[in-house]
Order: sequence, then C-alpha cells, then structure tokens
Amino acid sequence: MGFFDKLKERVNKTRENFSAKVNQVIKNFRKVDEEFFEELEEALILSDIGYATTEKVIETLRDQVKESKISDSSEIKDMLVKILADYMSAQPLEIKKPTVMLIVGVNGVGKTTAIGKLTNYYNAQGKKVLLAAADTFRAAAAEQLSIWGQRTNTRVIKYAEGADPAAVVYDAIDAAKAADSDLLIIDTAGRLHNKKNLMSELEKINRVIDKEYPGANRETFLVVDATTGQNAISQTEVFNESVKLTGIILTKLDGTAKGGVVCAVKDMTGVPVRFIGVGEGVDDLQPFDAYEFAKAILE
Repeated sequence: MGFFDKLKERVNKTRENFSAKVNQVIKNFRKVDEEFFEELEEALILSDIGYATTEKVIETLRDQVKESKISDSSEIKDMLVKILADYMSAQPLEIKKPTVMLIVGVNGVGKTTAIGKLTNYYNAQGKKVLLAAADTFRAAAAEQLSIWGQRTNTRVIKYAEGADPAAVVYDAIDAAKAADSDLLIIDTAGRLHNKKNLMSELEKINRVIDKEYPGANRETFLVVDATTGQNAISQTEVFNESVKLTGIILTKLDGTAKGGVVCAVKDMTGVPVRFIGVGEGVDDLQPFDAYEFAKAILE
C-alpha cells in the first residue's frame, strides 16, 4: 500500500466527516454562487477547521473562483485541496548535525511513544540518535523511554525518579558530544495543570542547552492528541507562549473524526504540523505532507 492510500485509509473517520459534508455541498449545487459559498463555509466549520480559518479559506476560494471564472461546482474540489494545503504547509524540516529536539506536551497525549517512533524513523534515515529521559516526575516515564531505547537499539540517558531534569539534559549533551550524535531527543514532563512550575523547568532545560550546546540546531515539538479537536490549538498557544515551538506532532489521527483541526492549527498559531500518528505500529508516525493530507480527507 502506497503512502497516500495508507494515509487515506488511516484518516478514514476524518475523511468521512470532512469529505461527506463538502461533497454534499458540491453535489447539491451545480452553480457556484453566494449560497454555495455559504453552504461550503458551514460544512468546513462543522469539519473542525474552525470559524476563523474557514473564513480565510472561503475568501481565498472566492478570489480564485472569480479570477479563474469558474461557474461549475465540480471544479471546486481540486482548488480547495490546494488552498487547504497552502494553509497547512511549511518549509521542509531538515535535521542538521547536531540537533537537539525538545519534546513537550501534556500527560496522556502519547509523548513518550511518539519519541520512540521518532527515534525509529530517524534511525531508519541513518541518523545517530540519543535519548534523554528528562521527565523525572512521572512514575515509570524513564522506564517507558528505556523500553523504546531497547526496541530501537538507542542509548537512553536517565536518572532516578525525582532527579533534576536539567541535570539529565546536561549529562545527555555530554554523551551526545562524545558519541558524535546527529540528534538528541529530550523527553520532558507534561504537567500543564501546574503550568508555572512546568514552564520554569522547560526554561531551565533550555538554558542548559544554550550554555552547553550553543552550536546545536534546535527543534521544540509539541505532542498533541488529535481527538481533542480545536483544543489542540489552545494547547499550542499555551506552550508557544513559554517555549518557542517549531513543530507539532499530532497523535491518534487514525482514531478521530476531528482531524480537520490540522487545517487550522498552523494558521491560528504559526506552528506547523511536522509528524502525524496514524496507527499503533512503530512505523505509523509519518512526516506530515500538507498536500497529501488535504487530498486524502477530500477524496
């Protein structure tokens, strides 16, 4: 099964929710008029894109329809795919040696599992990866990461539960330099309910990286559960205030009809989706392709 067919199958719930509404509007209207745009706008809002982004998408579509002199609604879908892809797309992600990747997110979103799958992905790309278990507050977090280290044959730097996360990061940087690693991935605690302490801890970790690894490229990815729908946007905004995010990993996209939020998150927050989780398998964390995704949900 090719990437596109696999993606289309795995985001089936979102596709059914999204394409059914859009296709119904296209089927009901032969002519592209104001009533058509109003119905399409409602369909997109109900597909979890959200009001603000939908307004922009419809306005862009209106302009392009006028410019191209389109009057038949059957010609709309390809145009809509390209517009949605434009709202989701970003410059390609490039992991240069050395890179430090800080992974943040609230508890329960699948953060440690996402790190394990990221490790598998970059190992397959020929990158030399090192893991740091800097979530020292959650019971068994380091053990969970260690299991992924064993599965992917990747070294994990860890301390005992309750240790200083910044100290773990300090030692991990030393180990990454000594091993000439391409990529150091750091797991962090996810206590959003205790926001002040959590954000202070993340800032402390960032200070250690700034001081000890000043030449490293930096990525800070937020892991978000796709089943939360529009709440993914508010989580991104909260984290982005305190730690400058460079990307989003959207997990559990295969189990939700709310995947339309992917179309809105970059527009609303400026943070691009970099990876999507489309299954339980170790290979089911996929780099995000905006055009392929837009095409898959509108098929």
